[in-house]
Amino acid sequence: MSFGSYLAIAIYFGFLLFIGRYFYDKNASMNEYLLDNRQMGPVVTALSAGASDMSGWMLLGVPGALYATGVANVWMIAGLIVGAYCNYLFLAKRLRVYTEVASDSITIPDFLENRFKDRTKILRIISGLIILIFFTLYVSSGIIAGGKTFESFFGLKFAYGAVFTLIIVVFYTFFGGFKAVSITDAFQGLLMFCVLVSIPVVAYLNLDLPSDTNLIKEISKLDANHLNPFRDQTFWGILGLLAWGFGYFGQPHIIVRFMAIRDSKELAKARRIGIGWMTIGLLGAIMSGLIGFVYFSQRGGLSDPETVFLKLGELLFPPFFIGIIISAVLSAIMSTISSQLLVTSSSVTKDFIFAFYKKEVSQSTQTAISRYAVVVVALIATVLAFISTDNVLNVVGNAWAGFGASFGPVLLFSLYWKRMSALGALAGMIAGGATVIFWITSGLNAYVYEILPGILTSSLAIIMVSIWGDAINKMTSEPHEQVIKDEFEKMKTRL
Repeated sequence: MSFGSYLAIAIYFGFLLFIGRYFYDKNASMNEYLLDNRQMGPVVTALSAGASDMSGWMLLGVPGALYATGVANVWMIAGLIVGAYCNYLFLAKRLRVYTEVASDSITIPDFLENRFKDRTKILRIISGLIILIFFTLYVSSGIIAGGKTFESFFGLKFAYGAVFTLIIVVFYTFFGGFKAVSITDAFQGLLMFCVLVSIPVVAYLNLDLPSDTNLIKEISKLDANHLNPFRDQTFWGILGLLAWGFGYFGQPHIIVRFMAIRDSKELAKARRIGIGWMTIGLLGAIMSGLIGFVYFSQRGGLSDPETVFLKLGELLFPPFFIGIIISAVLSAIMSTISSQLLVTSSSVTKDFIFAFYKKEVSQSTQTAISRYAVVVVALIATVLAFISTDNVLNVVGNAWAGFGASFGPVLLFSLYWKRMSALGALAGMIAGGATVIFWITSGLNAYVYEILPGILTSSLAIIMVSIWGDAINKMTSEPHEQVIKDEFEKMKTRL
């Protein structure tokens, strides 16, 4: 790479470090460090939620899949867009209001315990364990991706690339907390958007197409099935790909943005921005793969389809912009890691340490412990990254399904069904997570994505246990049940 590329990357990293350090003194309490005192605006909410959601697969995986096998992959993309829209529409506003009504809850386990008045803390422990286990693995997959990115772009050894990724992300997460993570995510989201729009447009203008043809005709001429959405797909396979969208209802690193927005009425604006960003960005990724298929087919092809987005940028843009493209790829990876790292840290501190530590602890001490938890979780995730034998996509897919099935139905029922019980919530989390694990280990995920049976099982468990399990439900007493009903009505009134 040339000096211009390194300059662009240096500016990018400098911005991340500056933001992290700038917000260091602005986190006086746990609420500020983990949720910015619910003061986020709609633009930052939307862009940070999108950037933390769309990791490197948006810039590498989607274009690569469209390059390699064509539009048969759009089913998952369609499911994700619809799922993200429904997440804003059905979960975001109610969760924002009810988490504040329920004793100003700032984490998902916090909310579940306060929503159901669970005095045993079993809901907090189980939900906290789910977050801790899945997100530590999730963060390790991001560090693996970061290590491979530095190895590919800069010729660094994987270990050096992974450690450098760790240092940058931990720095601005450790110092800046939720505010810094959200601001950097929003910036990274804008960077990704610009690159996703620019590359397919410039690549299309550089295609060598005969005067009597167009892009679609040229793709069909090169591969007659490339534009066939049913290529190598089964009914259950398509259903499983569409079911990826259900996962949005249970992703803590995304829905925490809804909890942090300053006013629930601003979520409508955030939805328009977020879904617009996501739709245009994914279309750019799709078109990059299809245009790249034609461009490189005319030039001998690519050995690795997932490099199509980067190769188009490398061949068609000046050095400084190549640095911006590389920064956008790193943005996609780091924005996801930082968000997941902060949520995992919040679970360690709020849902384990301070949930059982009875002595009074100052706000500054609580915030400091949260910062150290970021470092500890990051180090554990890095160790797992070095010893992992699985690929990034498998880890991400399994964690997405685990969160979606464990938390998605539980959160939706808790926000819409007054009769849901604490035991029903516990049964739903366990049933959903266990089904996902069984589906993966038994190999049934080769036929249908594990999130679909996981969500169905979780929903059935919630309904059945909540209706028929009142006789054995000892988590809540009658006065608590009346408080729950009163809170539920208060939430609906505020909506």
